[in-house]
Amino acid sequence: MNFRQVHADFHTSEKIPDIGARFSKEQFQEALKTGCVNSITVFSKCHHGWAYHPSKANEPHPHLKIDLLGAQIEAAHEIGVKTPVYLSVGFDEKLARRHPEWLARNRDETVVGTPDFARPGYHKFCLNTPYLEIVLAQIKEVAESYDADGIFLDIVGVQPCYCQSCIHTLLERGLDPYDEQNIYKLAEEVYETYARRVRETVDAVKPGLPVFHNCGHIKRGNRAAAHYSTHLELESLPTGGWGYDHFPLSARYAQTLGMEYLGMTGKFHTTWGEFGGYKHKNAIRYEAALSVANGAKCSIGDQIHPSGAMDLATYKLIGAGYREVEQKEPWLDGVVPVTDIGLLSAEAMQSAGGTVRDENTTAHDAGAVRILLEGNYPFNVIDAEEDFSHYRVLILPDVITISAALKNKLNRFVQQGGKILAAGKSGLWENKTDFALDFGVSYEGVCSFRPSYFHPFFTPEDMEEAAYIFYAEGENIKLRGGRELGRRELPYFNRETLRFCSHQHAPDSGENGGPGMVQGRDGIYIAWQIFEDYFEKGSLILKKTVCHALDLLLGEDKTLTTNLPAQGIVTLMDQPRESRLVNHLLYAAPVRRGQNVEVIEDIIPLVNIQVRLKTKRAVHKVYLAPQMQEIPFTREGDFISYLAPRLECHQMVVLDYTDPREQKGKTD
Repeated sequence: MNFRQVHADFHTSEKIPDIGARFSKEQFQEALKTGCVNSITVFSKCHHGWAYHPSKANEPHPHLKIDLLGAQIEAAHEIGVKTPVYLSVGFDEKLARRHPEWLARNRDETVVGTPDFARPGYHKFCLNTPYLEIVLAQIKEVAESYDADGIFLDIVGVQPCYCQSCIHTLLERGLDPYDEQNIYKLAEEVYETYARRVRETVDAVKPGLPVFHNCGHIKRGNRAAAHYSTHLELESLPTGGWGYDHFPLSARYAQTLGMEYLGMTGKFHTTWGEFGGYKHKNAIRYEAALSVANGAKCSIGDQIHPSGAMDLATYKLIGAGYREVEQKEPWLDGVVPVTDIGLLSAEAMQSAGGTVRDENTTAHDAGAVRILLEGNYPFNVIDAEEDFSHYRVLILPDVITISAALKNKLNRFVQQGGKILAAGKSGLWENKTDFALDFGVSYEGVCSFRPSYFHPFFTPEDMEEAAYIFYAEGENIKLRGGRELGRRELPYFNRETLRFCSHQHAPDSGENGGPGMVQGRDGIYIAWQIFEDYFEKGSLILKKTVCHALDLLLGEDKTLTTNLPAQGIVTLMDQPRESRLVNHLLYAAPVRRGQNVEVIEDIIPLVNIQVRLKTKRAVHKVYLAPQMQEIPFTREGDFISYLAPRLECHQMVVLDYTDPREQKGKTD
């Protein structure tokens, strides 16, 4: 995979004339050079259903008079730029109107996507219909006719569907077609069949050609579905509603799967489909840096004008980020993350058929990730298939109850010295009668007061002793040998029609509601759904409480500590082929504009960022990259300390170490 990719959308209505009429090889190449691009995804077929080349398997756009796909591939290859080819699978609007019987249906018979044909928008196909054969023929035609460097297939995934084809399939098997479990199992089977047949189709023409199936989100916990693709493209447009903490959540799960992956953002002020929208160049710089700091390659979304002319303003913008990435590439490839913490994803536990039964898994995962990012902790997001021994602490966020299989795996983890931080219902047996793990407490049931108050028995960093409001649902627990780290205090009453106080909730009565945070043999338990609470409310005490717990469990020898502010991002990567550690430091402060758009405009430089790393590696040089400026460092036992003198958007600090094989040779 290349580090500097562009995903060039070209969804073009049949109502627009002169498609591709202004395409120029020279201007196309000029744009790619200006953007410092070395791979561009170009279109065979768009959401409207049209082909942008001569086709027997599809129909060319009615106003296209050239082989636009062929011309783009030839122009790109001439200057050494790769060209994966895009085909829309889930959407094909011209066929949707001809064959509405092939569309995916919700339980109430409405179509998936745009609810009806009276509104503008796309309608999604079911792949358990004759439509699959049409798609496979289109893919085969591209693989045979063009020198594609990969195939990008869009709007696909596990799609529960109640179309008559799916209903008939289940009836033939003697199964209830309106049972949600039967429908979902069939959806998984349909997707698996589609992915297998795509692979067979491509390999019959060009064995091993990269293929990616895009559903907009790499679902945590379904490793098999992820591996239907040869690599992953993590769609995450911060200004399109995802926000700037979405990509780290996706990336830190992807980096556990053993696959190459890239981060896909966009040049748009909002999201896909926007003509004339541009981010500030500092946003592009930061988003590209965020990708590489998380071990990913980069992809930036563009939308080419129907005329085929490239917008040079866009490629000047892209170039602002990609010129920096190009300079950094020697320190970016073949890296593996160095971490202390594994966040066991609630979404992963649900999608893998685990113990989670909660519609709001994103809140639990995202709240935990926000705390870890702001606390500057090195972490991965993991599923239950991950090797827990890679981590010192596991976080079970809010809703992860324990099965016998998970209990056995956690027992081995704890026996090897690992610790667990759990909150809410996490750590309880599946039947929720008591704890499966030893936190030094027994379970008493759901707290009847919401919200309630937490009075910590420690002074939170930069805060004062007080009883702090916790809004999320809480659990009543009883001390059973653990060390109480704080108690729950109860309000006078819950807010009700005939009994309420002030504008929100009743004040703290001071009544002791039992332990609120306890440390036991296996780790620490917090008696609220604190991660969901942080996602929803963002209260500082929630973060400080979790960070205090993590610091107790990790002790004094955390892998990394830094004075980088909360809006900063820090990661540590090992590049074993080059015998070096790469410490990424990022800083930008997104601001919210409009209704829900996070914007980066100004980059404020920081100075003298302190970093302390724990490593047994024999570090012999520390320097800034790509500047190649050596900086002083000190060593005390296993700890390396240094100052990054200046951070402007993104700075890499590289620690060269002696290859362990060389060390062994010297001691033999």
